[in-house]
Amino acid sequence: MTDNDALLKAIVEGIQERKGKDIAIVDLSSIEYATAQCFVICSGTSTMHVSAVADCLQEYVDKHEDVKPFATDGYQNSQWIVMDYGTIYVHVFMPETRELYNLEQLWSDAEITNVPNLD
Repeated sequence: MTDNDALLKAIVEGIQERKGKDIAIVDLSSIEYATAQCFVICSGTSTMHVSAVADCLQEYVDKHEDVKPFATDGYQNSQWIVMDYGTIYVHVFMPETRELYNLEQLWSDAEITNVPNLD
């Protein structure tokens, strides 16, 4: 398992730990001008849940992989929180904001893996 695979696994587990929903892994590694190798996209059920998912995954990744994000943004209103882990960007959305920006469609030429919800 590469460092990037371990980081991706920890990110998904951190999201699942706080019951983040509809996780999609967007593999951008074959896209020439992509800013990251991968996006992880998920949804929360409320702004408090979006913040809790982002907090939990950050703590989980720090604990299990000893990696902190380079930057985070979006905590002001928690409609869309993005976390920059260098090779992986994590997007935690409110469902209506996720639908509005539709990153999966924007990157539709990438391979997208949907992770089943745990509940």
